[in-house]
Amino acid sequence: LDVMCRYADYIATVFGPGPEQKHGYPGHEQIELALVKLYRVTGEARYLDLARYFIDERGRQPHYFDLEARARGDDPNAWRLGRYDYSQCHLPVREQATAEGHAVRAMYLFSGMADVAAETGDETLLAATKRLWENVTTRRMYVTGGIGSAATGERFTYDYDLPNDLAYTETCAAIGLVFWAHRMLQLDPDGRYADVMERALYNGVLSGIALDGRRFFYANPLEVDPTAMMRRTDLYRSAVVTPTRQEWFGCACCPPNVARLLASLGGYAYSVDEARAAAYVHLYLGGSASLSLGGRAVTLAQETRYPWEGEVRITVRLGAEQAFALALRVPGWSRGATLAVNGAPLDLQTIVRRGYAWIERSWRPGDVVTLSLPLPVERIEAHPAVHENAGRIALQRGPLVYCLEEVDNGPHLRDVALAPDAALTAGFEPDLLGGVAVIRGRGWRRDATAWGHALYRPAGAGLQEVAVTAVPYYAWANRTPGEMLVWIREGWAPG
Repeated sequence: LDVMCRYADYIATVFGPGPEQKHGYPGHEQIELALVKLYRVTGEARYLDLARYFIDERGRQPHYFDLEARARGDDPNAWRLGRYDYSQCHLPVREQATAEGHAVRAMYLFSGMADVAAETGDETLLAATKRLWENVTTRRMYVTGGIGSAATGERFTYDYDLPNDLAYTETCAAIGLVFWAHRMLQLDPDGRYADVMERALYNGVLSGIALDGRRFFYANPLEVDPTAMMRRTDLYRSAVVTPTRQEWFGCACCPPNVARLLASLGGYAYSVDEARAAAYVHLYLGGSASLSLGGRAVTLAQETRYPWEGEVRITVRLGAEQAFALALRVPGWSRGATLAVNGAPLDLQTIVRRGYAWIERSWRPGDVVTLSLPLPVERIEAHPAVHENAGRIALQRGPLVYCLEEVDNGPHLRDVALAPDAALTAGFEPDLLGGVAVIRGRGWRRDATAWGHALYRPAGAGLQEVAVTAVPYYAWANRTPGEMLVWIREGWAPG
């Protein structure tokens, strides 16, 4: 800690508002998060002040990166990618309304803004983070919680531009979205933040690591044709955009980022609001959490097979009877949830506020809360402005997004269609991919064997019924390499 304080103190002598200091900020945001953490550990306000300075200075005129380039004898127009928005310095942060530039950098900036807003009570900064949150989650986020649609610049592009096969969706960007969602949740306990956090965790983050923990994705596309990918050298120049996971990367940010996130899951699953005497449960996962409420120890022990099954059983362990509120998230995807305490049902309609079921009572040691979340297979459709997904649906069960793989469904996955009324069932298969729930149904595709050598033919002939198998998106690319598809064509069956 002393070493880190000396580093931070030195940085504060170089950067700042003084006449002899550099009036700058980092190209790749992240130190802001570290400085706020250092402030919370040490209580030294100078670290919070420096984090706030970096955020407040960003985007002011004249642009620091131009001044820096001239000082070293370079052309300011030649700096990386030549655009201010790449590093989110195109506008002061309070004036930004859309997520721009490098997606990971943006997530770290927005997380830092939320941190500083939380510590200073800066309402203008909080308003900016909420405005940016709306833009990202309603116009620029994939169904998997992935963000950053373009490989060039690893960046955001424009509203509703969400291509599937060209999606970059860096693993670190999904992790950054988890960081940001968690911070927004602490600022404003609203289930919509936890819903996005869960979506990114189960899909956009977990897909970045192989089931054996030895190989990693840098980019996480939503559609893959390995043959086309490897031949399109003009589109896939980066070694990190690949149809199979890699052992390591030259820029090795994703593997340790995944490791530190998974190692700290407890901090994302639970939180405490001392002012409201409330314990929150944001994520459902087996284990126990030791919390402190009103200076007294409270342990919440969770038993669940979520996300494969929807029942969550929480036992409250106390030294003595204690009054507090237990706030359980009712996921936004949930339909028909039920809740009971010691077997006595509660009326969710009367106690759910902003996505959380509030149970306010005097708890006794051994009290048991049971939350049941039905897990039907749902068909998800995209906004009409997402042209890539017109006439297509994605399959979701609970928090998990599903995909088709060639190993289960054969090649040419874009040719597979599901009828709108096709029955889809889910079943747990313990010997597949480490144990997963698989979605099965019947679909239709054109009969390739009857095609002949023609490049084109009259439509409407040669359809065949096929079995369709979907597996969780996070688990794809752990078997025989091949095609993968999240957004499936929807069409009527013949006859």
